Amino acid sequence: MSLDVIGAGFGRTGTLSLKLALEELGYEPCYHMAETRTHPEHDEEWLALAHGKTADFGAVLDGYRATVDWPGVFFWQHLVAANPGAKVILTLRDPGAWYESASNTIFARMEDFAHALVDEEARSITPARRTHKMMVNAIIREQTFGGDFSRGHAVRIFNEHNAEVRRTVPPDKLLVYESGQGWEPLCAFLGRDVPAVPYPSVNSTARFNEAFPDRA
Repeated sequence: MSLDVIGAGFGRTGTLSLKLALEELGYEPCYHMAETRTHPEHDEEWLALAHGKTADFGAVLDGYRATVDWPGVFFWQHLVAANPGAKVILTLRDPGAWYESASNTIFARMEDFAHALVDEEARSITPARRTHKMMVNAIIREQTFGGDFSRGHAVRIFNEHNAEVRRTVPPDKLLVYESGQGWEPLCAFLGRDVPAVPYPSVNSTARFNEAFPDRA
């Protein structure tokens, strides 16, 4: 595993747009939760990492030059320590706006996942899908937010996480970034020329819900 860029921002802070931007700049492939849709075999590996059964990220991150979003962001400190030459990007947005977006997308899915894993619907879930739900719940619901998605608690976790990144990552290796800032600060930080294409703008709340209409 050798990463050049590590995304330290929570999901719903422009992470999918950043994934596409980094790949446009040559940091490809970039790992994002979306990768588990094309690599479902990774779910068991992430679950083992979450439960401390392994500390080897090679099975999921070998060949990747960057990572953003969950599940990687949960392990950001380990990834930074293991890749001392990597640059870190902390994607941010207004905490209230972040909570509204997360509540209407990720958190809603987590609640449905949790119910599906314990009620009669679990009988109809394929083993692979069950493992995915277990992995997402373990990393996001339980270990990141302690099972509590209430506004006050979630925003506190969000703010504390962002403060910890800013406190511990050396300033010369850290970019605090919002998608609306476009290419210029990102390219300046990474030493890349500004592409002749617009900065990606994807995965709005509406697009997220279109991609996952059944919350299953």
